[in-house]
Amino acid sequence: MGCVHAPVAPAKVYNALGISMVRIPAGEFLMGSDESIASLERDFPLMERERLEELRDEAPVHRVRITRDFYLGQTEVTVGQFRRFLLASGYVPESIADGTGGYGYNTQHRPKGARGEQFDGRNVRYSWTDPGFAQTDDHPVVNVTWNDAQAMAQWLSKTEHRRYRLPTEAEWEYAARASTRTRYHNGDDPQGLTAVANTFDAKAKPLWPAFAAHALQGDDGYTFTAPVASFAPNAFGLYDMHGNAWEWTSDLHDDNYYARSPVDDPQGPSEGSVYVRRGGSWHTWPLYVRSSYRNWNSPQTRYTLVGMRLLMEAP
Repeated sequence: MGCVHAPVAPAKVYNALGISMVRIPAGEFLMGSDESIASLERDFPLMERERLEELRDEAPVHRVRITRDFYLGQTEVTVGQFRRFLLASGYVPESIADGTGGYGYNTQHRPKGARGEQFDGRNVRYSWTDPGFAQTDDHPVVNVTWNDAQAMAQWLSKTEHRRYRLPTEAEWEYAARASTRTRYHNGDDPQGLTAVANTFDAKAKPLWPAFAAHALQGDDGYTFTAPVASFAPNAFGLYDMHGNAWEWTSDLHDDNYYARSPVDDPQGPSEGSVYVRRGGSWHTWPLYVRSSYRNWNSPQTRYTLVGMRLLMEAP
């Protein structure tokens, strides 16, 4: 009698909303960063030392084992995909349901002491449909809360009878690094980001002259969000793991969690009030789009820089 082989799982699948989900293999990696402040000061000379010292929550570097394959959205959730979810589910995004709106880009907004900052909100004029700049169905949806992301994942889980959720911090960083240990999946040089990411660059700095010195020298072609998959993917075939839109994770934030994180499939701390977001955005300086960088917000936060990417558990 011949051997019976289990069916080979597909490397990529499309779900009910047309989201391309890429299979990420189980494996081990070193999570976090132990880069010295001196090294960061050399390559990011304009950053104040206090900002660099705030990166201590990226340490210690620790071994993490992802014990099961999973599928991750090949791109960030797009405006069109989010619209299809709303139409099919009847869900009302938090920025609309609570009547307070979101944030948006507004050239007339000049709050005192903001050095030319032009983000306005909360304001009912802004939501996922209008962040203050033009977007098509192929751009990443922004102004979505952690709760909005949870609602989308739960609806997909119920609809497809497969578990969808946000990635853990560990799963996110594992997928973003794609077997690298460099700052970015294409190397350590911040100026190389324009090949793989939509971040704060020469195209955007005229609108924020106070921050111009932190802009990349190159021009990635976009002032605001770019259509997803406009840049080269990483080795796992994932697009925009650096830049374009910040991505929610499922983990609560704790500065000291890495020191006690388990090796196998860490789930983040059990207590906290803010959730981690990763990857940076179109408005983010290169220091903050590194694979190891951690930022956070309350689950009700909706902002013109923040979107999401969903995970589907492998059967």
